[in-house]
Amino acid sequence: MRIALIGYGKMGKAIEALALDRGHEIVLKIDEYNLLDFNKENISKAQVAIEFTGPQTAYENVKKALDLDVPVVCGSTGWLEKMGVIKKICTERNGSFIYASNYSVGVNIFFEVNKKLAALMASHKDYEVRVTEIHHTQKKDAPSGTAITIAEQILENISRKKSWVNHPLENDSELEIISERIDPAPGIHKIKYSSAIDDIEIIHTAHNRQGFALGAVLAAEYIKDKKGIFTMKDVLNL
Repeated sequence: MRIALIGYGKMGKAIEALALDRGHEIVLKIDEYNLLDFNKENISKAQVAIEFTGPQTAYENVKKALDLDVPVVCGSTGWLEKMGVIKKICTERNGSFIYASNYSVGVNIFFEVNKKLAALMASHKDYEVRVTEIHHTQKKDAPSGTAITIAEQILENISRKKSWVNHPLENDSELEIISERIDPAPGIHKIKYSSAIDDIEIIHTAHNRQGFALGAVLAAEYIKDKKGIFTMKDVLNL
């Protein structure tokens, strides 16, 4: 498969190494120093674009790739207020698009565990629930996209929680997300249910970026010949 990398930082380099190991070819690498190379002639060589940049650039990058009829795998977080526009563009152009707040296979299994646990805890009001996320200091957004996904899954299952906040609780209807930035942590996410009697806690700890990179390449392999809007649940058949 011929892949364009939109974003060539640490994640882009990890994706490149893993993609090459799986027999794929990187035909285009875009970073802040060669933005003019992100054009129709160059990206048309790719069968899929994998976009990992940041919240300030992700929307325009994804839109441009879809406008140029290239399937897109996007892992940038912090821009989801424009997700509806991207989905509309993808549908109108009969394109292909996958977004995930986290491409790690383990994290996506963790998401399913989180939903199941939240459903089990919904009627147990003696337990207070809290989400904690820890990332390296270069992480640009807080809370992380993964923590937001976790929180929204909890809100869908526990009706007494109405919204998530990224500050200490002000009332019982809020779900608290605690964000910590500590080097060199690539990503730790905890969900803790606490009562006067006991605690229940589930944790996912990433040891490196390989899990994220593998998931992104698996997503690219999945959508290469498909049309539509997909999630990692589709890719992993969860």
